[in-house]
Parts: sequence; structure tokens; C-alpha cells
Amino acid sequence: MKKLKLVMVGNGMAGVRTLEELLKLAPDLYDITVFGAEPHPNYNRILLSPVLAGEQNFQDIVLNDLNWYAEHNIQLLLNRKVVSIDRKKRVVIADDGTRAEYDRLLIATGSTPFILPIPGNKLQGVLGYRDVADTQSMIDTAKAHSHAVVIGGGLLGLEAANGLKLRGMDVTVVHISDWLLERQLDKTAGKLLQAALEERGIHFRLSEQTEELIDNGNGRVCAVQFKGGDTIPADLVVMAAGIRPNYELAEKSGIPCNRGILVNDTLQTNDPCIYAIGECANHRGIAYGLVAPLFEQAQVCANHLAQLGFARYQGSVTSTKLKVTGIDLFSAGDFMGGEGTETITLSDPISGVYKKLVVKNDILVGACLYGDTVDGGWYFRQVRERANISTIRNYLMFGEQTAADMPRAAAEPDNEVSLYDSATLALQVLKLDANLPANPLALVAANAAQHA
Repeated sequence: MKKLKLVMVGNGMAGVRTLEELLKLAPDLYDITVFGAEPHPNYNRILLSPVLAGEQNFQDIVLNDLNWYAEHNIQLLLNRKVVSIDRKKRVVIADDGTRAEYDRLLIATGSTPFILPIPGNKLQGVLGYRDVADTQSMIDTAKAHSHAVVIGGGLLGLEAANGLKLRGMDVTVVHISDWLLERQLDKTAGKLLQAALEERGIHFRLSEQTEELIDNGNGRVCAVQFKGGDTIPADLVVMAAGIRPNYELAEKSGIPCNRGILVNDTLQTNDPCIYAIGECANHRGIAYGLVAPLFEQAQVCANHLAQLGFARYQGSVTSTKLKVTGIDLFSAGDFMGGEGTETITLSDPISGVYKKLVVKNDILVGACLYGDTVDGGWYFRQVRERANISTIRNYLMFGEQTAADMPRAAAEPDNEVSLYDSATLALQVLKLDANLPANPLALVAANAAQHA
């Protein structure tokens, strides 16, 4: 039986994960061709930050080496960017003229960094932070220059700032909000994070708008000017102010796009022969930029490419972690709370621990953790599964083990003393024993619950 032809545009994590899943389900269904704009095989993009920080090298983060493609008879065409799709003839054309016919086409073109539309944004020394080339440029710049400015106090910006600081640069983070990671942390956790990074020598300019990047007279950036006139020196400016889905290729071919390639619950576009996955895709109004949702999409997309046809993608609940050694933070769901929610908080500034849980109708809907993230995965499962937590409500703040043990102990009359002691111990571990209430079990319910 003649094999169908599958062409994939993009050689990143989302697309290659789809191929991995497809090969498990239908290893002999397709002849596969992959176009990659970069000169590298698939690598773990989220580990570029440890590479920048000097904690890993590029070979450490390769996920699928060249042998993997060869072993699975995948034709890999690197350094070739697909520039057009002929949907009538079912063929894609690359910038070097390479053509590939398809029966099914998977678009996995990812995203690009958003470059602020300000004067000086094309100067030498101004770059985004997206791929191996960007990372290597930052490493090379750090060897010869002193001052780095990172525009954007989100996850990527802070990871870049940490890496550049470890490379010996004087680093300032410029952020338009008044606290860091405002989409991933509440203000309290954001300020704790700022203090921890300041201890490492990173500077911050919050609630600031960048107005212009100043030319040194030779085409290289030398300073950042803010709205209001202040300037700070900058030999390197890293734009980390968000990403934009790469959907131009699909849009040019007539596929509907709106801040991403529009896909249904099977990851199909309006052309049943063409699928889109990852950061370039818009599913139910959301273009996901985190890895976990992309891998969930990959499973569904592979199911349909394998002609099984029963899986559906319903969207994802996301969680966040920062890849900066020695700083632990985690958030998931609706951690900011709102009308009809209940907020349970625990704060110990001395040891740098802050926990916030948001409950609505006996369901944990959000969590924000700083300094102690051991139970982050457990909280995430509760949020994702919308589990009823009414029976463990009073123990929820103390984590999975306590929530599992305490209700069982409470059900046994002879365990009253040990139950009290266990709660006291949990609080002492958190260094909150100085102001214990008469019944420490009531601490969360009576003293730390705040109704929004």
C-alpha cells in the first residue's frame, strides 16, 4: 500500500512531539518530510535559559538528534523556511525553491519575540530571546560588553536577566507593570521574587515605559531612554515583552487566522488536509505559549493524523515555574481570585515562604506559591480536575500528605491529641508557631481565610 505524504513546517517541540505520538499510533502510514528554519535538530527551547546561565550546553538540550530522524525515515530539511503553500496542488515551497507535496500538512511554525516599535529597535545589540542564535549572541556580547537591559519582567525576561548576570554583566530589568510576573504571581509573591533577584545584583525599573534606544554613533545601542527622559546605559537590549504567533504563512494561503491559525478541537484548520499546532495555533481564542498545553495538543493531533479520529482537545489549565536556580515559585489557575471566591493565605517573610490558595464553591480554582513549591503538582491536579476539597479544606494549606492523613486521624476518637500535635508540627515547620491559636487546626479556616 502506497504511503500518504505528511509534510510538517516547523521543527520545534510541539511539532516533533506530534510526530513521536503519530509514530506510536501509525508508524507506517506516512512518508514524512520536515522543514526547519534553524540549522539544528529539535531541541528543548525552554532550557535555553540554563544554557545562557552556563549551567548546560547546547548538546544537553537536544531532544531528537539527527539519528532519530534517520531511524524513522523522516526527511529533515534544515535551514529552509517554507514561504508559500499551494493548497490546490497540495505542495509547499521553501525559500530556496525546495518543493514538497503533501496529503496532510502540519503547520508548527511557533512564534517570534515581540519587538517594541520604538526608535532604535534595529540597532546592533538589540535582539529577541527565542532560539539558539539569540542565546549565542547574548553569550558573545557578555564577553565584550558590560551593561545589559532586559525589557520585560515576565518568565523569559527574568531568566535572561539571571543568565546575563551570571555571565558577568550589569543587568537592569525594565517592566511596565509595578510587580514582576504579574500574569503568573500576585503582588506579594512578585515583590518577594524581586527582593530575591535584587540580592543577586539584578536591578529593576518598574512601572517604566521604554521610549527610545540610543545609537552610539556607530549603529550600536548604547542606552535606553524612558518616557520622561531618564536614560540608563545599555550595550545589549533583550526584548522579552511577549511573543507573536507565526501565522503569516497560513494567512497568505487563505486559511482563517486571528492572532493565530484558527483550529477546531481536532487541531484542524478550515482546510481538512491542514492542521496547526503549538504557539502558532489559536484554539477557542487562546494561543498557548507553554509546553504542557502544546504536548496535550500533540496527542490529539496525532490521533487524527493516525486516522483514529476520536480524541478532542478541550483547552488546557496551565501552570508556571521559573527556571532560575535557587528560586522556587509556582502558580496555576485563577490565583488572583475575584467575586465569589475565598482566599486562603500563609505568609512567612522571614523564611521567604508565601502561599495563596483560591477556592470557589468548595473547588480549588487557583494557587500561587513562593519559596515552598513541593506541593505545586498536587495543587495543580486539584485545579485541573476541579476536585471538591470540602473534606480537606482545613488541611489544604499544609499540602498533599497532611490533607491525606489528617481526615483519617480526625475520624478516630483516640487520635485527638495526635491530631492536634500534627497540626502544631505542620505550623512549626512553617515557622508560624509564635502565634498559634488555641486550636491550630482552625488557623487556616479562622485566621487566614479572606473573602473576596
